[in-house]
Amino acid sequence: MRKIGLLGGTFDPVHNGHLMAAEAAREAAKLDEVWLIPTLVPPHKPQPGTDAASRRRMLEVAVADNDKLRVEDIELMKQGTSYTIDTVTALQERHPDIQFYWIVGSDMLQDLPHWRRIEELVDRVSFIGLERPDQPSDDSELPTFIRRKLNRAGMPPMGISSTDIRRRVKDGRSVRYMLPEPVREYMQRNGLYGS
Repeated sequence: MRKIGLLGGTFDPVHNGHLMAAEAAREAAKLDEVWLIPTLVPPHKPQPGTDAASRRRMLEVAVADNDKLRVEDIELMKQGTSYTIDTVTALQERHPDIQFYWIVGSDMLQDLPHWRRIEELVDRVSFIGLERPDQPSDDSELPTFIRRKLNRAGMPPMGISSTDIRRRVKDGRSVRYMLPEPVREYMQRNGLYGS
């Protein structure tokens, strides 16, 4: 059975931290691939400022040189808010021969008990919690049913965020080396974020 990691987000824009997270999870859990899933309407974040087609295209150019990463646009194809349980259920119906792992940052681990239909989600997937050395997380407060499905992946500290990248571009500052060069070029060519 193939093992596939799922990394969701707005990716507005995708940056090197996202790609490092995908690679760290893939390596730690010995995954065959990681699928990056851009969300249309996130349940817990503001609406993305960039259209779905541009965010998908930035992801595609970001992972073009890595055959272990791919873009899965399942959430962009449906209308409304994207909930993890709905995405996982749909992917399992399409790919019954795949074992899925949902990748979460250590900052999101404590929120897992509040995710929609978490008991069902835990029955369907395992989780990979990304942990930075400068931000250790304590999972002792998590319910046992979640802890037993939680794997850890170490990740180097990286102070890059999509919010900071958008701000820098708007202010006319450099974002070189914060994101893949093809993504930076795509943003510039298409005038994204005020570039």
